[in-house]
Amino acid sequence: MWSYYWPIGFIVFSNVLYHICSKSLSGGADPYFSLLVTYIVAALICLALYLFTGHFRSFCSDVGAIKWNSLVLGVSIVCLELGFIMMYRAGWNISIGSLIANICLAAALVVIGVFFYRENLTLNNIIGMILCISGLIFINI
Repeated sequence: MWSYYWPIGFIVFSNVLYHICSKSLSGGADPYFSLLVTYIVAALICLALYLFTGHFRSFCSDVGAIKWNSLVLGVSIVCLELGFIMMYRAGWNISIGSLIANICLAAALVVIGVFFYRENLTLNNIIGMILCISGLIFINI
């Protein structure tokens, strides 16, 4: 049971830190340079985890196993983080901006899940989506 739920707690904790840091980035700091520093730190952590967790096989085989989706994931992460930084710099509140973005994301992923991954929607899922969209309307009134 723990192995099923701990990743959700880890995601929530990490996202809270992420949004606090994104919101509190200095307005005088260049957002692109801030992201560069962020990714240097992230790259060093990933390199350490790669080398010291026992996953290292051979550098050449690991490079050969990289596919297009790792590259697109990198681009999407930069775009995601830049979007949140710019959202907060534009004046969005930390309590509302992330909520609106994540509800919109959830709605988009439901559509993608149904049409591209053949996932099923239950009546409860549909009611939950309607409540989320209703919440968006009430938040923005």
